[in-house]
Amino acid sequence: DTLRLGLIGCGGRGTGAATQALAADKNVVLVALGDAHENRLQGSLSELKKAEPDRVKVDPDHCFVGFDAYQKVLSSGVDVIILATPPGFRPIHLKAAVEAGKHIFCEKPMATDAPGLRSVMASAALAKTKKLALVAGFCWRYNPAERAVFQQVHDGAIGDIRAIYSTYNTSSIWVYPRKPEWTDMQWQMRNWYYFTWLSGDHLVEQAIHSVDKMAWAMKDATPVRATAHGGRQVRVAPEFGHIYDHFEVVYEFADGARGFLFCRQQDGCSNDNSDYLMGSKGIGQVSGFRKLHKITGEKNWEYSGPQPNMYQVEHDELFASIRSGKPINDGEWMAHSTMMGIMGRMAAYTGQTITWEQALNSEENLCPPKFDWNHPLPVPPVAMPG
Repeated sequence: DTLRLGLIGCGGRGTGAATQALAADKNVVLVALGDAHENRLQGSLSELKKAEPDRVKVDPDHCFVGFDAYQKVLSSGVDVIILATPPGFRPIHLKAAVEAGKHIFCEKPMATDAPGLRSVMASAALAKTKKLALVAGFCWRYNPAERAVFQQVHDGAIGDIRAIYSTYNTSSIWVYPRKPEWTDMQWQMRNWYYFTWLSGDHLVEQAIHSVDKMAWAMKDATPVRATAHGGRQVRVAPEFGHIYDHFEVVYEFADGARGFLFCRQQDGCSNDNSDYLMGSKGIGQVSGFRKLHKITGEKNWEYSGPQPNMYQVEHDELFASIRSGKPINDGEWMAHSTMMGIMGRMAAYTGQTITWEQALNSEENLCPPKFDWNHPLPVPPVAMPG
């Protein structure tokens, strides 16, 4: 009757996801936490206890810290697990969670390189055979407004899609200046966003939502190839690791449609997060932040329905699927959307046109040789196209 919940990755997103999981089902209790850092774990625990004092039942011996914390959470008697660590760890943690027989909420993106992504695909397939729920953190797929407009598109409201233009242009994000006592690994983990092995770069981490909506519009058909450019124009100081601060990617699909993605993290610039779907009979516009979802063309349409918290809907549907015995499995499309982001980054970093097969079968493994706080971990050079 009671589902025991564990959280792996106690940052802001993980803490939020745990709060939403508790709100999704009155018979869920949080019993275990795991994180690489003690202060993150304790901060999350304090916040969660304030929100749900009666259902946060995490004893001190169920607070696990370190690179092996995920294993200890999985073996602590939990039924459902939230995976919300930096994305570089996602393939390892997802594989372990599926093998342990847990229902899973898996934050996006699902990997930062192709070997990790192939592992995710295998784990998702195994989860399906084991009848485990696997819900992806691609939150827009769980928003009623987005569901409605994309259903209109799939039903032919704009005709055949000719082009998609998506933007994720925002300001810069947090950074923690390096402390003298921090090792390479401690510094990179604290600033995980700025290292490709951990985040995948902001195209794969933040703008992956726009990539996913592009895939959704195309009914999850995978692109044939991608050509891209990007660079590091403003965010040039060493404290910002080695990732880019802007990308533009062109995805080509087998039916001749093109997807154009423009993403940027620079201060003092105009921001936009929208998707424009151009078809043979009309245009669809999706702007979730502005709550604008409409179609103009042969027949105009605009969404006017409910606008619930999409993060909550994810968990409501996850736990309802567990209770019903009909577990959701988002595995295939969540992996393909992540691979599209990785493919775009590969094209931008190299300056080459990259095919889907090249990207998916790449052997480039970004993870360090071992996870050890004291292991030297030099910063890779900024990728130079060509």
